[in-house]
Amino acid sequence: MIKETKSIMKKNGKKIILFEFIFKILTLLIAMPVFLNMFKLIMKFTGYKYLTLENIFSFVLNPITLVLLLILLIIIAFYSIFDMGTIIILLDASKQNKEMNLKDAVRLSFKKSIRIYKPSNLGLLLLVLFLIPFFNIGVGSGVITSIKIPEFIMDYINANKVLCAIYTVGIVLLISLLLRWMYSLHYYFLENKTFKEAHKSSTVLSKKSNLRDLWDLTWPQILLYVAYILLVVIEILVIVVINNVLHSLALLDSVLISIIVILMMISLVIFSIVSTVFGSVCTSALFYKHKEQKGEKVQHIDVNEIDEKFTKTKWRYIKYTFILLSVIGTTILTYGVVKGKYNLNIEYIRNMEITAHRGASVLYPENTMAAFRGAKELGADWIELDVQQTKDMKIIVSHDTNFKRVSGVDMNSWEATYEEIKELDVGSFKDEKYKDERVPLLDDVIKWAKENNIKLNIELKPTGREEGFEKQVIDIIKENDFENDCVITSQVYEVLENAKKADQNIVTVYVMSLAFGDITSLDKADYFSVEATSITSDMVSKIHKEGKQIYGWTVNTEEGINKMINLNVDNIITDDITLGKKLVAESKNSNLITEIVNGIQSIFGKN
Repeated sequence: MIKETKSIMKKNGKKIILFEFIFKILTLLIAMPVFLNMFKLIMKFTGYKYLTLENIFSFVLNPITLVLLLILLIIIAFYSIFDMGTIIILLDASKQNKEMNLKDAVRLSFKKSIRIYKPSNLGLLLLVLFLIPFFNIGVGSGVITSIKIPEFIMDYINANKVLCAIYTVGIVLLISLLLRWMYSLHYYFLENKTFKEAHKSSTVLSKKSNLRDLWDLTWPQILLYVAYILLVVIEILVIVVINNVLHSLALLDSVLISIIVILMMISLVIFSIVSTVFGSVCTSALFYKHKEQKGEKVQHIDVNEIDEKFTKTKWRYIKYTFILLSVIGTTILTYGVVKGKYNLNIEYIRNMEITAHRGASVLYPENTMAAFRGAKELGADWIELDVQQTKDMKIIVSHDTNFKRVSGVDMNSWEATYEEIKELDVGSFKDEKYKDERVPLLDDVIKWAKENNIKLNIELKPTGREEGFEKQVIDIIKENDFENDCVITSQVYEVLENAKKADQNIVTVYVMSLAFGDITSLDKADYFSVEATSITSDMVSKIHKEGKQIYGWTVNTEEGINKMINLNVDNIITDDITLGKKLVAESKNSNLITEIVNGIQSIFGKN
């Protein structure tokens, strides 16, 4: 495979890399802001200032929204297909051992990409927007391969054996489908086939070689990643050695380290571009290999095909337009940075806290005194817990309204008294040694928290059967003089409205699985707790400008926690307290070099 990819890159490799570099810059400065603003216009047109889990379905199911979103998706699909098509065309010219003018490749790709709007080719939307994003194996555009399933959804899936099995089967089926349709774009661009014809031809071409193709696409990428990691390790070791040897010569030390850091950034940019292109090259190499093996005639593009209508004058206009748009985009970005609209995350003093999700729930049974004591021992700043109201008007600490998952007993919180509930064993599901753990009362937890100097994030879980739920919780907080050491949170905005009616001064936090738009207009929320994948630097900046805080939940990986740190959220809600504390402590020693590397990686690195 290495030999084939090297051969196919020989003639036009530099042009492909140059195109991808320009395309990434265009995407960053122009395309992504345009797509984002188009989505915001759709929201504004349909009367939505913000999107949360509570209103997302009404927004999406609005007929006008559906039509406008479809138009936006088609535009994004065209943009992505144009990117992939240009690479395929340049690689085909290389296969013919001919050089091709980059502007001719761009023109031809644009011309062929326009065909997506024909009814017979709309099936490409399925391939480009809903299939390829799951697998970044080189046949996708950087615009569409950034899609990720939110971490909280994956945590929920992983915790449920049935859902985990369904998810696994679904992924296998999607991989199988993608491997069958993988060469569709080659037939579409090189042989001018419709989508229906292209995916049928691709299925025939890849028959009996799917697993082999997957392996041939995967192992070169692994080698590339390993090579990059080794290069970074070497560069870091060089920095360490220079720092140790020349620490007394501060100026020389700084100059040499700066040079190495610049080299690190350059290597990162080169790697990100090469790795993006490499998968496409491997796919094309497999396409030609299978065509030759099956005796199919390879229909190449005509490299000498020149559209006379595209005169030098027109190309000059296009070139000037590109320069003008780039200058405008860069100016807007720079102005936004100066005005604080965009957060570059270059900060040295951090006041970031760690919240233990349902206590130390990784080591102990969730929402129990054992989990809360464990969170205290591990150094958590806050403990997040869930509360509900019982049949006899007691406020208990429990996430689920039904206790079957944690106790094995099919009993609902609103149908039972606390005397009945406190008999349940809610610890053995974690480990037999916790068999004596019981469902605690909020009042008892608050008293313990006050004695141990730890703050509480109290999430209200309404079932719709409560009476004076919010007021009762606030009364318990006031009775213990705990108002300044807790926050009232909920995923239901009405709960926050009721809490403010009960006490205007109580601190409220709106918990959102999805957040988009001007969420600061939700005035009954003092702070916001947002699922990590929805948080952006722009969101953090806007919330901080309003004098409010933002929490990120539930983040359990090093990558995810570091992302929250770099975004400068105020509080990280996690199951892994030790990892969270460690990474936050390390971030306090962050320097400009680290921030620059992280910034470059966020722009050019693969998602």
